[in-house]
This record gives sequence, C-alpha cells and structure tokens, in this order.
Amino acid sequence: MYYVYIMASRKNGTLYTGVTSDLIKRIHQHKSEAIDGFTKKYNVHLLVYFEQTEDINSAIIREKRIKTWKRQWKIELIEKDNPNWKDLYRSLLSQG
Repeated sequence: MYYVYIMASRKNGTLYTGVTSDLIKRIHQHKSEAIDGFTKKYNVHLLVYFEQTEDINSAIIREKRIKTWKRQWKIELIEKDNPNWKDLYRSLLSQG
C-alpha cells in the first residue's frame, strides 16, 4: 500500500503533504523530528488526513495534485473526514 497524507502544526496551521509506503514509520519520523526539514522547522506533527492506494504512481500524482491546491481546498479535504483536526496517528497504531 501507498499513502498520501497531510500533517498540520495545529488546526488551520501550517500544512505538509507527503507520500509514503509505510505510513506509521513515516509519521513517527516526523513526530520524533528524526529528519531535518519542513516538518521539523515548522513543528508540523499532527497527522490530520491520509488516503491509501495500491499504485505508487497514483499516490505520487495525487500528492503532486494536492500540493498545487489552494489552502482552502486542503482544509476542506481534511475537515470532510476530520472536522476537529484530531491526530490520526494513535488510531493507526491501534489498527496496526
């Protein structure tokens, strides 16, 4: 499986969109600030949205498309399934 995900610093805060084949591992890296970069610099640690696909090319295309969206569109995508901007990471761990 491949995942497109959006992380946030807080509700309506700084957003980051990424793609990965191991969502739990990747989000842990962001949360623990194991890798220098955007999410570490801007304190982006909440997993607020993700979707999955079996095709890496579809995931990459979707990630690139979301990155070009207006901020409001990203907020609407998040709030459609996660209106309170709950951190979805713990629910992933319990499913794992």
